[in-house]
Parts: sequence; C-alpha cells; structure tokens
Amino acid sequence: MSYQVIARKYRPQRFADVVGQEHVTDTLSNAIKQNRIAHAYLFCGPRGTGKTTIARIFAKCLNCTGGPKVDFDDNDDRVKEITDGRAMDVLEIDGASNNGVEQVRELRETCQYVPASGKFKIYIIDEVHMLSTAAFNALLKTLEEPPAHVKFMFATTDPEKVLATILSRCQRFDLRRIPTALIVKHLGEIAIKEKVTVDQAALYAIARGADGGMRDAESTLDQLISFCGDKIEEPDVLTMFGLTAQGQILELSRAVLAGEIHTTLHQLNDLAQKGKDLGRLLSDLLSHFRNLILFHVSKGDLSLMEVSEAEVAALKEQSAMAATDSLTRILEVFADAELRLRDAASKKILIEVTLLRAIEARNAVSIDSVLRQLNALRGQGAAGVPVAATVPVAASVVSRQSPPSSPQPAAPAMPAKITPVASVSVSAPAAPPVAAADLESLWSQLVEVAGRASPFMRTYLLEAHPVSFERGLFTIGFDPEFDDHRGLVDNARNHTLLQTKLTELGHPGAQIRFIKADAPAGRASNAPAAVVVATSASSASEVAPAPKSSPAAPKSSASTPVTKEKLSAPVAFNKDDFKNDPLIQKALEVFKGQIVEVRA
Repeated sequence: MSYQVIARKYRPQRFADVVGQEHVTDTLSNAIKQNRIAHAYLFCGPRGTGKTTIARIFAKCLNCTGGPKVDFDDNDDRVKEITDGRAMDVLEIDGASNNGVEQVRELRETCQYVPASGKFKIYIIDEVHMLSTAAFNALLKTLEEPPAHVKFMFATTDPEKVLATILSRCQRFDLRRIPTALIVKHLGEIAIKEKVTVDQAALYAIARGADGGMRDAESTLDQLISFCGDKIEEPDVLTMFGLTAQGQILELSRAVLAGEIHTTLHQLNDLAQKGKDLGRLLSDLLSHFRNLILFHVSKGDLSLMEVSEAEVAALKEQSAMAATDSLTRILEVFADAELRLRDAASKKILIEVTLLRAIEARNAVSIDSVLRQLNALRGQGAAGVPVAATVPVAASVVSRQSPPSSPQPAAPAMPAKITPVASVSVSAPAAPPVAAADLESLWSQLVEVAGRASPFMRTYLLEAHPVSFERGLFTIGFDPEFDDHRGLVDNARNHTLLQTKLTELGHPGAQIRFIKADAPAGRASNAPAAVVVATSASSASEVAPAPKSSPAAPKSSASTPVTKEKLSAPVAFNKDDFKNDPLIQKALEVFKGQIVEVRA
C-alpha cells in the first residue's frame, strides 16, 4: 500500500473524531436523530478546521445502510465508498474549477435522477465562493426547492463572497480555529501511534505555528518526522520553520516592559542573525501583550486566553510591571507596525524602531490627561489666584510616523502621545498691580510686538483694551460692540503668543483672560477699516480688516472714534496700491475674489 500523509491517514471518520467543532457536530447529530434534515448546508471557517471532513461524515450518516443514523458501521460498503471517494451518490465538486453556468446547468439536470444505491443524492461543493454570479443565479431555484432525494453541502473559507440569496437558502455553520491545547493533545496521540517521541515544548511550537488549523499542524508533524526521525525536540521545530522560542518571546517582552533598550536590541539582533521569521516574531509579541492586557483586566482569568504553564508564570510577573494604559499603548505600537511590515524595505529596522517606540510608550501620558491638567491650570489662572502647581518643564512628542531609516508609504495620521521628561513645582510670586498709565504703555507695546507676529491678531487687539494686570493675570476687555470677535481671539494659540510677548517685555509667567467690558470713557477706538471682498464662490461678501499701513485706513482714523455713520461711508483708495499690501493679497488668494468696495 502506498504511503499516506498524516493529514489523510488520521482524518476523522465520524463526528466523535472531529476535534474542536462540537457546536457543529452536536447540532448535526441531533438533527439526524430528530429527522430534521435540511436540504442545504453551508460550512465556513479557516483552512484546515474540518469543513469538508464534516460534510463527508454527514454524507456517511445520511447514506449508510439503514440510515440516516449517527452510529454507522465503518465496514458498511456504502460508508467505505464515500470514504474512498467512489460513491456514485456523493459527488464532490471543486467550486474553483467548476464555476461556470454550464457546470451548474449540468448539475441541475443530474439532480432529477434518483440515487443509485443510497437514500440521497448528495452534492458537496468545496470553495463555493469561487462560483461566478451567473452560476449562483442558475443554482438559486434548484437550491431553494430541490427534489426530495437531493442534499447540498457547501464549504468555503470566505462566506462574505457568497451571494446573500444563497446564504438565505442554507443552514450556516461557522467552524472555529481549533484551540492550541486541543491541537497539542491530538498531535500527541498521533505521535504515539506513529511511534515517534515528541517533547511537549515541540508539540506546543507546532500548534502555535499552525494558527488554529489542524491540517497545518499534522502536515508540520509529518515534515518533522521526515527531518528528525523518531525523536523531535523544540529546537528542531524552531529551526525548520523560523519560529522564535517561547522563552525568547517572554524575555523580549520583559525587556520591553523594563525599559532595557540594550537587552531588547541585542535579543532582536540575535534572533535576526539566526534566521527567525521577524513577521511571526511581531505577531507573537502582539499576541503576548494581548494576553497581558486580558490577564490584567480580568484579574487573572485564564479562560480568556490559550497559554502554557510557562506563559502563566510570565503573565503573573509581567502584569505587575505596567498598568493597563501602558500595555494598551504598547499593543497599539505593535499593531501599527504589523500593518506596515508588509511594505517595509527592511523588516529588521522597522521592528527595531517599533521596540524602541514600545519602550517609550510605557510612560507616555494620554492627550486627554494632559488637557485635563492644562484646563485645571487655566481655570486657576482665570479665577485670579496664584498658580501653584506642577508645571511640565519639557515634553517629548511621539508621532506615529514611519521610521526614517526605513522608507514607508504615507500612513494614516494617528493620535500623538506626550511623554513628560521632567516636572517641577513652581509657585508664581504675587506681582503688584500695574498702574493705569503703565498698563496703557504696556498694552501699546504688547499690541505692537504681537501684531508683528500675527497681523490678524493685531486687528482684533485694536478693538480691545486693557482692563487690569494683577497677580500675574492680564485681563483684556472687548467693548460690547466688538464682543462677537472675542471668541475668535480667545484660544490657546493666541494665549501662548501673548504670554511669550509679555515674557519678552519683562513679565514672565503671566496668564491671559479675555472678557466683555465697556471701554473707558474717552478712550479712542482703534478698530480698523473693513474691506469688502467679492468672492468667486458666492455673491455674498466677506469682510477683511484693512491693515494699518494701507491707504484705505488713514492714520487719522486710528486716533478718532469711529461711529456707525463713518463705518457705512465709502473711503477713497487707490486700488492698485491697496492690492500690493501682503495681507490683502493673501485674503484675495484665499477667497479667490477682488476688491469692490472699502467701508470705514
């Protein structure tokens, strides 16, 4: 007899032999016992999990002598015919190579004939999602109302590609990835039958590499027996398939959590030199940190994960090294790297940078936390009380970008994380109030220096006036006439700009507050002229402030109150000179318009 590979030699022959799919086999067994057999079934799931195997066993149950029954005789002739693939009443069709309308029409014609020897004529179509849309449509009517003696069994790894009209006519069964522990147990039983000695670590390595597929695990064991003979150990598995030892993964993750940069990079370099699969290493690290998070949040519930005894000990040790937020940020770093790994020019460089980012992410502070602290400080300043708080001295911004040493395609923008470098408690001394005359002088200087940095801000400051400068709080008021402009200038960027300029003027650590307040009696308004710009996108006009240097806003208007009558009166101007102003040119470029009128 010719040699049979392990995957075929030990293929399950009855429902009791199927590993890890009890939710499917129990349902089908009960349907047979209750005589509730549908006309169409769809088995879907990852490769090597038993889709076609279950369909064949179901066919044996239906067409065995005296069937349908679950406990059929293995020596039954009809059962043997199905096992050997020579049963005339059980037709296995490859959907990938028989995906045309012609093949489906032929199938519809043969459906009319009664079974040759069994009770049912059974069609098993593998990879059914490969059928063309026309073929699916040709099958619809027959699938919905087949003859009483016809049963359809479909298998697919991609049920999303199957038409909804087909899915609605079938009973669907989703097969799961087989747990690692069950694969290890099943491989151990096969090894005993094959008279091969395989240590437990090697079995676990095989199961880990199979990723939930029993057929992949059996094929790997078959290959290892040919490579190693009758004794297989973990290094043999790791050497043949480029896998990383479980102990090395646990040590690498420990070094990341401990922040040991030298140890981390040294271990990665050692694994790369030994030819380990770096993509699989990244996947293993991702899986381990996922288990760490689950262990952390579930308070040690091991039912949520598939781990060995060595991993359980490592999880208990490492879960105490970082909080859940830190573990989540590390997991995000690894997940981001996994998305970019396929297109990386150098996988080793990408993973090196990823490990460094993971170490840095341990102590990162979320943006929400930083904003809460800043808002609290700002609230204290706005209340006019001394600021005595922890002020960050330096910060490092970590943005999710491709490493410079490994050119990557543009990646979607990701939220940045801010890592505090150091902090120190600073109590702002209570400064004496600034006198009115000095306040006006300081205000004029502030408007001048801030206006040079931001012309638009200068425009709004000319509408405002200083109210007070006490206890480190500079209060700026907007007259009710211009109060709608206060929201445009009261933002973090402008606060920072004004604080910087006040520091340059000899007032460090000042806080800024904008309020609605009447201008002092007799105070001249510095509000600029307004320019009406007609845009090409709409007939509506946009109003832009005229710069101080523009001929359209004479200097004399800055020293006299501007009444509503003057605001509505047109002001003569030289259009060519006006267009040459940089601010106006920028406005015209943004709005794609032209100047049609100036109103003071």
